[in-house]
Amino acid sequence: MTNFLNALQNRRSIYAIGRNVSLSETEIEELIKDAVKASPSAFNAQSTRAVILFGDAHEKLWDLTEAALEPLTPAEAFEGTKQKLASFKAGFGTVLFFYNQDTVTNLQEQFALYADNFPVWAEQSNGIATANTWTVLAEAGIGASLQHYNPVIDEAVAKEWNIPANWKLRSQLVFGSKEAEAGEKEYLADEERFRVFK
Repeated sequence: MTNFLNALQNRRSIYAIGRNVSLSETEIEELIKDAVKASPSAFNAQSTRAVILFGDAHEKLWDLTEAALEPLTPAEAFEGTKQKLASFKAGFGTVLFFYNQDTVTNLQEQFALYADNFPVWAEQSNGIATANTWTVLAEAGIGASLQHYNPVIDEAVAKEWNIPANWKLRSQLVFGSKEAEAGEKEYLADEERFRVFK
């Protein structure tokens, strides 16, 4: 089995995370930047954007998320929501993944024949960059899980970190030291997922 396939299989959703990370913030920042830059995009559009949050900024994100969710969550369910958000806040950092909508619009104007596809391709390249970042962190011994509190937090995030209006938030990759391993993963039967013709 290749090292790359091993890396893909080792990338799991790790929810019990902490701050006992051996790499520095700078080293993690470089890993994230390199993973995003190495990720392909249709027409080499490079539409993915990432905001990396450490320390107080990381904690602030999850405080903002709690504040945004409280009025939307039934009172009897909010304690569970708070506990879940606290588990993310206990991590070392978060990567906010966006895509640049202007990049998509410009390509739609340049290549009208493919106009309907560019938003889809931007989502695909964003997903690739996110998965690659997640895998790189896993290879460095850092646990992570992917969250999707957008669009509920979009406005608060944009205001707090002065995010350009043309950046569309797609996901939040929260990471930290692995405080517990992921459980066993079950896979659908191959015959349900694959077809091979020769």
